[in-house]
Amino acid sequence: MPFQASPYKLPGLLLVEGRSFPDERGFFMESARDDQLRTLGLPPLVQDNISRSKKGVLRGLHFQTPVRPVGKLVRCLRGRIFDVAVDLRRGSPAFGQWASVELSDEGNRMLWIPAGFAHGFCALSGQADVLYKVTDYWTPEVDAGIRWDDPTLAIPWPVARPIVTAKDAALPLLSEAGALF
Repeated sequence: MPFQASPYKLPGLLLVEGRSFPDERGFFMESARDDQLRTLGLPPLVQDNISRSKKGVLRGLHFQTPVRPVGKLVRCLRGRIFDVAVDLRRGSPAFGQWASVELSDEGNRMLWIPAGFAHGFCALSGQADVLYKVTDYWTPEVDAGIRWDDPTLAIPWPVARPIVTAKDAALPLLSEAGALF
């Protein structure tokens, strides 16, 4: 089977890896296969989103509220990112904890982030293209987030002065966030 998954740092997170077939022309790989991803325990993925960021851009930490929660399978198509997931499941022993992984366009590695986590990333390369395969459709009415620089999380983002949107800069701290899981 081309795809394999292994638990990654916090309950529910999976590092998903597939095979790549390089040769003198470049490489070939299956980027996703529903039947195999379901065998690994992932639910159906109904929408693909792609973002492009220049070096130093920080996006996050985003989630959809429990009204329409979203799980994400995250891959870096071009460049490198510092990818972060924060456990927002109130009953979880890992509530408020975070995990990070560097994802890049090298190989075929992805991070599965189930519903109940906030997600964010920082672009480490000159340009980073990120693909998110998600379990539900983006719904602006339930779009939410927590602040990327929340001191209680103390995430060591690898950029001294990240580029963030006004919206992301105004997100609440974890202790102030409303509808969590």
